[in-house]
Amino acid sequence: MEKKQLDTRIRLINDDITKLKVDAIVNAANNSLLGGGGVDGAIHKAGGRQILDECVEIRSRQGGCKTGEAVITSGGKLPAKFVIHTVGPVWQGGNNGEEELLAGCYINSLKLAVKNNVRTIAFPNISTGVYKFPKRPAAEIALREVNKFLSSNDTLEEVIFVCFDMENFSIYSEMLL
Repeated sequence: MEKKQLDTRIRLINDDITKLKVDAIVNAANNSLLGGGGVDGAIHKAGGRQILDECVEIRSRQGGCKTGEAVITSGGKLPAKFVIHTVGPVWQGGNNGEEELLAGCYINSLKLAVKNNVRTIAFPNISTGVYKFPKRPAAEIALREVNKFLSSNDTLEEVIFVCFDMENFSIYSEMLL
């Protein structure tokens, strides 16, 4: 992906996603929606019981969240108004639809954001932690899908990629800056 093709509304930071004052943050959730490790655990911890209670309601209605799909809750005690929970794929070598499922995480999160009048949204590095998706291809998919979505949507004012670790930050920096 050539840098000059990227939408100017895309931004990169190295920070803690739970501290951002944006309309929505995206949670790299698991299918149960009941919290876990990494960014999921941090969001549930910082956001408080309200997020978990809303996730339990969603589970009661639809039985969790499928890989590549997304659901939305309030932000609880977070500075963000909403949390969009999306379930990334576990890397199994790349022959089990992982790339399409990861693309779905970004597309479905963005569609849900627009549906809920979100103007600013922040994404973590979905599936690159315990789910072991290779970081460089994951960044390429993320940037490609967000850029493609923004090319046909003017509702979103800013999309922030929030890298907690320096390896992801360096990869995204090469592609963005």
